[in-house]
Amino acid sequence: MSETSKIEIEKCIFIVRKQKVTMDSDLARIYGVTTKKLNKAVKRNSERFQPDFMFQLSTTESENLRFQLGTSSGYGGRRYLPYVFTEHGAWMLGNILNSSTAIEASIQVVHSYIYEK
Repeated sequence: MSETSKIEIEKCIFIVRKQKVTMDSDLARIYGVTTKKLNKAVKRNSERFQPDFMFQLSTTESENLRFQLGTSSGYGGRRYLPYVFTEHGAWMLGNILNSSTAIEASIQVVHSYIYEK
């Protein structure tokens, strides 16, 4: 991944519940899969995703995040509240998606969490 991609990843990191997190839809885009495929992989490997690795946003948190991002209609008309992943959860995704793109992207995501300002 290029330095530009690293900067783009850093823009996808937000603070929710006093934790740095990235939304499932952003990680899906970064890892080159659909959000649906990402979430299915997480469900198939649920034992790997402890509450400190990922959690589902509340309605209020989701609305606040949409407000911060300046979006009005949410993320593609989702029928459920989005999941967010901490650094460890984002790294775990790279392991379960098991593609060269996901592995490379997971390394960049972890670096982005470390160096994000």
